[in-house]
Amino acid sequence: MNSTISQQLLDLLACPKCKKGVKLSESGNELICYHCRLVYEIREGIPIMLIDEAKDLEGYRQAR
Repeated sequence: MNSTISQQLLDLLACPKCKKGVKLSESGNELICYHCRLVYEIREGIPIMLIDEAKDLEGYRQAR
């Protein structure tokens, strides 16, 4: 896990849109909600869990 987010915190975090759990991306720089297909950025170790700032999962994958 590359992120500074602990597993304990990750277990508590939920997507603000659907309230389901999120997964840490392979890079450790984003949280992904596979249910809503949204990607939430992690900036300086802080997850930005704002729906308006989330990226579409498909667009995120194409950009990689």
